[in-house]
Amino acid sequence: MTDATASASALSQLQAHYIQHIQRKRLYSAIMLTIFVLLMVSGFMLADDRNAGGFWAGLHQIFDFPAEVLTEAGEKLANLPGLMVKFLPSLIETLNIAGASTLIGALIAVVLSLLSTRGLARWPRLVGVFRRSMDIMRALPEIVIALVLIFILGGGPVPAMIAIAFHTAGALGKLFSEVNENASLKPVEGLQSVGATWGQRMLLGVLPQVAPNYLSYALLRFEINIRASAILGFVGSGGIGYDLKNAFSWGLGRYDEVAAIFIILFLTIVAVDQCSSYFRNRIVEGR
Repeated sequence: MTDATASASALSQLQAHYIQHIQRKRLYSAIMLTIFVLLMVSGFMLADDRNAGGFWAGLHQIFDFPAEVLTEAGEKLANLPGLMVKFLPSLIETLNIAGASTLIGALIAVVLSLLSTRGLARWPRLVGVFRRSMDIMRALPEIVIALVLIFILGGGPVPAMIAIAFHTAGALGKLFSEVNENASLKPVEGLQSVGATWGQRMLLGVLPQVAPNYLSYALLRFEINIRASAILGFVGSGGIGYDLKNAFSWGLGRYDEVAAIFIILFLTIVAVDQCSSYFRNRIVEGR
């Protein structure tokens, strides 16, 4: 009876602690949600006060511009195929920017991820330094980097490529380092026992294990970089975004060009998304 009473008492205490833990967790969640809502509301009110026109005052006009674009595109529907062909070189330039920046950024990310993974790092004391470096690279938006580089190098695709590659290295480096942490250390230890250098251990012992996940993340990042390279065209970095900015600037009378650019950009992103999803599934899941 004493043992049964003690077990019941212990179970009761455990249930009480569990309930207290759940209540504390719910309280913290409610506090965080309240703070988040207050910040969102205050931020919206501040932005609305500083804006040239009030958000609610102009809300009824939100569909006016899309209606103008669609109306003019409908009136000049026969011109759309020719305009799509006209902007094809700019689209290819955008894809080149995205592809080159993804490749360069991924190669840098591989090195940074290996140097920032505990158990694999060449200099264990500098793991924190490499991780903070990747944090900084991720924190800086591509458009900010591109604007600085345009001031230094002038307009064109090179500033966009460097800016996107810089951000890609930080983003992929973080993902790659998480993949590295799940890699088995037995091949690395075996190579080390026969005198392999750090580079040889990484190349022969780690990369064969993580390469499929690396490629999967790189393909996903390529999709993101296509959108980023198109956006950077608005600040003079070339590509189809630059043509879209010019079409917007001319206003009414050139909205058929806006529609054509939107169409080919949408079709390209969908095609790349489907192709990369197919290859990611083949690589990671083997189907």
